[in-house]
Amino acid sequence: MNEPDRRRGLALLRRRVHVVLDGGSHDRVARVVHRGLIGLVLLSVVSVIFESVPEYSDSYADVFDFIEYVAVAAFTLEYVLRVWCAPEHALYAHRSPTAARLAFVGSGWALIDLAAFLPFYLSFYFSADLRVFLMLRLLRFFKFARYSPGIRTLLAVIEAERKALLAWLIILFGAVLFYSTAMHIAEHEAQPEKFGTIPDAMWWAIETVTTVGYGEVIPLTLAGKLIASFAMVTGFLLLGLPVGILATAFAEEIHRREFVVTWTMVASVPLFRGLDAAGIAEIMRYLRAQSLPRGALIVRKGDPAHSMYFIAEGEVEVELAHENVKLGEGQFFGEIAVLQKTSRTADVRATAPTKLLILDAYDLQTLTKRNPEIGEAIREIAQSRSELAPAERHGDMIEAELEEPASEDVNET
Repeated sequence: MNEPDRRRGLALLRRRVHVVLDGGSHDRVARVVHRGLIGLVLLSVVSVIFESVPEYSDSYADVFDFIEYVAVAAFTLEYVLRVWCAPEHALYAHRSPTAARLAFVGSGWALIDLAAFLPFYLSFYFSADLRVFLMLRLLRFFKFARYSPGIRTLLAVIEAERKALLAWLIILFGAVLFYSTAMHIAEHEAQPEKFGTIPDAMWWAIETVTTVGYGEVIPLTLAGKLIASFAMVTGFLLLGLPVGILATAFAEEIHRREFVVTWTMVASVPLFRGLDAAGIAEIMRYLRAQSLPRGALIVRKGDPAHSMYFIAEGEVEVELAHENVKLGEGQFFGEIAVLQKTSRTADVRATAPTKLLILDAYDLQTLTKRNPEIGEAIREIAQSRSELAPAERHGDMIEAELEEPASEDVNET
């Protein structure tokens, strides 16, 4: 093998490894690897927890050691491969391979990956308290964030609202400083051992403003009690601020991501690709997205037809009487039964994880009236599906029905 072929093969291998490590749920090998790593993280964390129990540590020391060795080996290999594949990452694609790898090593995700196995190697060179290394080993729990969309969304929300949260922390510190100073002035003579200095009073201010209220330090003077009352009310108000900030931002982030996904799904359907942004935005008013696992029954034979379906991703199988027909990304089904107001003539199942865009009957009528070219395109595409024309002259996607005026069938019914 010559040098160019070798480099090309190495580049393809690197790209494939990147897809496996960061490819998401659409790649079968990636799903297996991700689930394996999640299971290993969970197993290693549970192992660390039970290893702290003396009777378990003595009885199952070999098991705990084996789990630790396997986890460290897997996490080390994962880290090395991620560093090697860093040039394939979209964030670093514009950089040189070396610069991309250096940028990845300094990223937050890489630091979490490093923390998953580094304490094991440090234990050979530093004689520290084993409990310190135990705590460091538990840092690998945060690797769950890499595989959890919910946690990643929450981290993105915190990052987006960092300025508001920082302002809240400044206000909180200001309240603690104000109330500790006021309490020091009011109580330093009555309780010099507890409020003799502002730093001494700050402990009381923190536990009062945060509404913890251990009760070990309480004011004795009237002024002190009034200050404490205002501190409690202020604490309730301040603690509600970050909850409101994060809850609102989290809801907006979820809505934004759903909007982006829906827009992408609509634009991926060939029928809608020729539309401009305004046209897609109008269609999005009528469509709703649904994700289905493999094997899910989408349409049941004999049920009333209320909707038609666009396949944005995945594959479905129409179980006709004479044969089964598979439809893939960009195709649609169920339109004729909706337009002709008939029952379903076949079961339709998802043969792979599938994302559908659903258009209800009333909205289909409205859409075709406002966009006649879309209605015409639906009929033209359906007419080309001769393989979906069963002997019965009713139901989903039957070419014979399209060749006759819809009004005739409606009048017959």
